[in-house]
Amino acid sequence: MDFLASLPGAAAQGIIWGIMAIGVFLTYRVLDVADLTVDGSFTTGGAVLVMCTVGGMNIYLAMLLAFIAGCIAGLVTGIFHTAFGIPAILAGILTQLALYSVNLRILGNKANQTLSVMKYDLLLSLRYINKSIIVGFIFVAIIIALLYWFFGTELGHSIRATGCNQAMARANGINTDKNKIIGLVLSNGIVALSGALISQYQGFADINMGRGAIVIGLAAVIIGDVVFGKIFKNFALRLLSAVFGGIIYYVVITIVLRMGLNANDLKLFSALVVALFLGIPFWKNKIVSKTIKHNKGGAGNA
Repeated sequence: MDFLASLPGAAAQGIIWGIMAIGVFLTYRVLDVADLTVDGSFTTGGAVLVMCTVGGMNIYLAMLLAFIAGCIAGLVTGIFHTAFGIPAILAGILTQLALYSVNLRILGNKANQTLSVMKYDLLLSLRYINKSIIVGFIFVAIIIALLYWFFGTELGHSIRATGCNQAMARANGINTDKNKIIGLVLSNGIVALSGALISQYQGFADINMGRGAIVIGLAAVIIGDVVFGKIFKNFALRLLSAVFGGIIYYVVITIVLRMGLNANDLKLFSALVVALFLGIPFWKNKIVSKTIKHNKGGAGNA
């Protein structure tokens, strides 16, 4: 009964982190770029939201500013990568490192700042899980609808072309550097928006709240691909699969914790989950190729 009672909370967290996974999806699947900025931009979104709300700002305006702050973080990574020629993964690490100091400044040089739902008019909260689930799905629907429209435009198609084949995209006159920057800006803006939502949900922003966020985002994207990849072919449904992946991930985490896993081992477990789901397509392809070779060998002997 305790486990069943904890499932709505796991679902609410999974939805919010699933929004972050949509941002990871844009770089990992669409742009084919490994972006580690998200560990920092996730915290940036949460920090901006909390400090703006505590300062008396309207919650929707605070959410908008959190999104813009994440976009700026993505822009910095994009400039490092394109204008300075720094590999994408290293550019993300540099921005993430810089964001630690920036986030501390935003939080007033404190490691964390609280945000009570009893004092402020928040969109969602751990105290009201059912409402949080509904609000989370509303944000998911809006984000997916906007992204589906955007990636159906000429610019959106050129960004997808950049991720599919940069050389071919450049040969067709597409500015791949500009598209990478746009993709990184959009991705980190969505990640920061997720950080703003999770800060409201848990009631505080912490300087370390984004640590390991990339692992959770990748886990959600990969789980979604493995579980729903065969049936979710449409771009919007593929984005939705990342959200479902986040929900599955947090339900699994809840089950494992109920089985007695030490909470200190969660990062290790998360890494193993990602490694396992990354390996599944590889093993599947190896099994299929061996089966084909075996069948051809049998046909040849016959």
